[in-house]
Amino acid sequence: MKKPSGKKTALVIIFPAIVGGFLFWHFQNRPRSPEQLYQFATISNGAIRQSVAANGTLNPVTLVNVGTQVSGSVKALYVDFNDHVTQGQILAELDDALLAAQARQSEASMMSARASLDLARANEERMRTLYAQEYVSKQELDQSVQVLKSAQAQAQSAAAQADKDKANLDYSIIRSPVSGVVVDRQVDVGQTVAASFQTPTLFKIAQDLAKMQIDSAFAEADVGNIKVGQPVRFTVDAFPDRDFEGQVLQVRLNPTTTSNVVTYNVVVSVDNPEQILLPGMTAYVTIIVAQRKDALLIPNAALRFRPPADTDNQKPKSSAPGGILSGVQVRPPSSGRRQQTSASSPASQGVVHVFRDGALVPLTLTLGITDNRNTEVLEGELQAGDRVVTGDAMAAPENGGGSSGGMSFRPF
Repeated sequence: MKKPSGKKTALVIIFPAIVGGFLFWHFQNRPRSPEQLYQFATISNGAIRQSVAANGTLNPVTLVNVGTQVSGSVKALYVDFNDHVTQGQILAELDDALLAAQARQSEASMMSARASLDLARANEERMRTLYAQEYVSKQELDQSVQVLKSAQAQAQSAAAQADKDKANLDYSIIRSPVSGVVVDRQVDVGQTVAASFQTPTLFKIAQDLAKMQIDSAFAEADVGNIKVGQPVRFTVDAFPDRDFEGQVLQVRLNPTTTSNVVTYNVVVSVDNPEQILLPGMTAYVTIIVAQRKDALLIPNAALRFRPPADTDNQKPKSSAPGGILSGVQVRPPSSGRRQQTSASSPASQGVVHVFRDGALVPLTLTLGITDNRNTEVLEGELQAGDRVVTGDAMAAPENGGGSSGGMSFRPF
């Protein structure tokens, strides 16, 4: 049996390599369709909502702190947490031994002052009679008049002190100033409360839990779009699968600055007929600041896409493996106008790319509101059904999500 010659062996090895290289070159340099180069999305009409989000806290509309104007130890408590109370109902009593003694002392002082007043009035009348008969001098009459006026002043002072001590005695009985629900009790029987410098809080009463409000902190970048009366949606951790609704009640002008971040308190009114929303719950608030029912929508990914092109001649760089040009040309931006559908929000400019006549054409658009996935097209050379480029075919698809502006909130 003859051995194969060296030339035949070389041909067996080299020929497949040549064929493989030719095939590799052929497939890499053959024209490719746009679908093989880029990802596309189809433009369509639809509804869109633009919203801003933040966290907030549920609070009663009216929360009354019930305190005491006098000091003393708590003698009795008549209500507890979650009790319903009516206006004027007794909530607690303080030890009134000292206050009652002070009231009795003031009453006695008032009676003494009134007796002195009666005596001074009688002396003054007597002096006037004697002065008319010239038995006393004018000076003695004037002295009796002065004593009468002094006695009147002392009687009025004693009466005022008696009224004050009686009022303090009445303040030892703590009554509810409003009708509502006791949401907090901060004292116990036997505890001493001191009202020397400030009024201590004994109870907190929510006037009506069927009406609540959300105090939320919105960034200054978002507060310009928030107006009174706008609809609000929110969720709470207690009911994660349920959406609640409200309405913007007030945008308070007092700013809060924390770590150089300025926020404003946006108050949201909430109906709570089932009373399942409790004070202190964290609410994840979303305010709809603008919405369209039939807008021409374009994906945000199309607005972010930029073809890899030379900035000098606008010719595309390599987008194929191995550094081989794709052969797709990029035309200059074309001008076109679409009838404006809304002018309620400030418009901005954006650029998207479409394939026309075998070339990648950039189009300049006037944009409206956005929901961080799609954006409204106000003006531009686009219609429903047109296809726009959203990315390279070899790249991972974008999720279309948007940034929340650096704030922490739960999305819907």
